[in-house]
Amino acid sequence: MKFIYLIFISLIGCLIGVSACSSSHVATPVRVASNVIPMNKKLDTAVFAAGCFWCTEAVFLQVKGVISVRSGYMGGQLEQPSYEAVCTGTTGHAEVCWIEFDPEQVTYQQLLAAFFLAHDPTQLNRQGNDEGTQYRSAIFYNDASQKEVAQAAIQDLNEVKAYPAPIVTSLEPMATFYVAEDYHQNYYALNKNQPYCRFVIQPKLEKFKQVFK
Repeated sequence: MKFIYLIFISLIGCLIGVSACSSSHVATPVRVASNVIPMNKKLDTAVFAAGCFWCTEAVFLQVKGVISVRSGYMGGQLEQPSYEAVCTGTTGHAEVCWIEFDPEQVTYQQLLAAFFLAHDPTQLNRQGNDEGTQYRSAIFYNDASQKEVAQAAIQDLNEVKAYPAPIVTSLEPMATFYVAEDYHQNYYALNKNQPYCRFVIQPKLEKFKQVFK
């Protein structure tokens, strides 16, 4: 059976082609939780890399059932990497979002649908103008079940030619997650008037909301 996100295939095109984030990151060091974590909830975790984590974070904070999103780094060799080090593209890390979600409200398959709609998974080691392995498209799975579901998702999307080119998203086991510097957290919400947020993230977010209801 095809996964639920296949119903969005005809609408994927409207989200392809939006540039990734700029490299000039300036913000006030503030950490803001996206939601209050309910008591007695068994939460699950998903980790996605989809280019610059500013855009990825803004998208997933809109999804009902997502409890929190933290931007950070995963998949590299250097311990305690800084943003500056990751930006060199030599540490092996990807900019990722660590997503805690309530599986009673949103499924992992639905989060995968959001992931594939939120970026272009056919671009190898880049999104838009941002180039380097730190901007690669990647799914970091936390168990065999997530890996199997993600593999099936990629296979299904390739089989129906949802994109004009094959998906290059890598599947990688979850590794040590390093939380990014405070000024990267909840970046869009705290900097909506900055030109990049207004002209890149906001249009992308509006299109995502229209598709992923």
